[in-house]
Amino acid sequence: MNGREPERLARVALGRLGEPGDPRVATLVEGSGAVAVYQALLDQREHDGLLSDVAGRLAAIDPARDLDVADRLGIRFVIPGDAEWPTQLDDLGAAPPVQERGGAPMGLWVRGPLRLDEVEASVSVVGSRSATTYGAHVAGELAAVSARAGLVVVSGAAFGIDQAAHRGAVAAGGRSVAVLACGVDRPYPPAHRDLIEHLARTGAVVSELAPGCSPTRLRFLARNRMIAALTGGTVVVEAALRSGALNTANWASRLNRHLLGVPGPVTSAPSQGVHQLIRTGAATLVTSGEEVLEVLGRAGQHLLEVPRGPERPRDKLPLRQQQVLDAVPVSSSVGAESIARTAGLSLLEVGSALTRLRDHGLVEQAEGGWRLAGPVSR
Repeated sequence: MNGREPERLARVALGRLGEPGDPRVATLVEGSGAVAVYQALLDQREHDGLLSDVAGRLAAIDPARDLDVADRLGIRFVIPGDAEWPTQLDDLGAAPPVQERGGAPMGLWVRGPLRLDEVEASVSVVGSRSATTYGAHVAGELAAVSARAGLVVVSGAAFGIDQAAHRGAVAAGGRSVAVLACGVDRPYPPAHRDLIEHLARTGAVVSELAPGCSPTRLRFLARNRMIAALTGGTVVVEAALRSGALNTANWASRLNRHLLGVPGPVTSAPSQGVHQLIRTGAATLVTSGEEVLEVLGRAGQHLLEVPRGPERPRDKLPLRQQQVLDAVPVSSSVGAESIARTAGLSLLEVGSALTRLRDHGLVEQAEGGWRLAGPVSR
């Protein structure tokens, strides 16, 4: 056993004993250390009601066995202090709980070749499980553009937006991470087994929960804080007013991460939650992967030009020539005097302007007068 083994065993045990995101456990470990807290529980010493809650699990815990089983399954357990530990998760220790979930994880169970310390340049894409065709398309495009730019795309492997985000990143040849609310050996939802197994071969599948653990509603809430904390920013694509994705958005704001929202039709219920985030200023509106990169990139990277409509021939004309051009009829020809009266300019100035407009191919002389030359955009 190396010098870190007692710490690793204690964190495996505490992860098994308490529910993920239990603020009591996180606070005790931060104050006393994982080894001391675990030993106190073994010695039957009460801590803020924790012993009473975990007493039924205590006798069955065997952290060394958990690590052996995980090793046979190709799963590693990463803890603070390891070279692979994603230090951005430490920010969870300073953030107030949300719905009684919070704190940094005891450790992370990981399947896949992607190291977690390589996930800092990343973006999470989350949203409704009941995604519309529009939402799934946008999520896939955002993820693909982000992945091609080198960002790791993180999501929860759920139906709808999560699935579209993972698939978009994979299709673009990028890397993606699935954060689960169950053991990493139990693909959930089962219908996404192939997707999750692919991510385990090419990216990473991550969870606070030990192999074999099942998902519960509270575990999904705890999982959401991990998605927000792992990444530099969270993009919400379609979220109703009571969507779990808004819980992830809340965590992103508390952790001072970038929060981005994709607008949908104003009549769309699946977009009402996103619209509320944008309306209150909590989220930055984005409509493309390029806009996501502009927000998440380093200063001076991925800068976009302000979008403009197509330039028309008349846009480069001086104001007086535009004024004359506006006074020239489309089909019938009129004299320069008529154009001068309509434009409110002198005949001399109009004559000079008409000559220049003719040189630009915008007007022509016909039947003793002037008219527009061809389909001039007005």
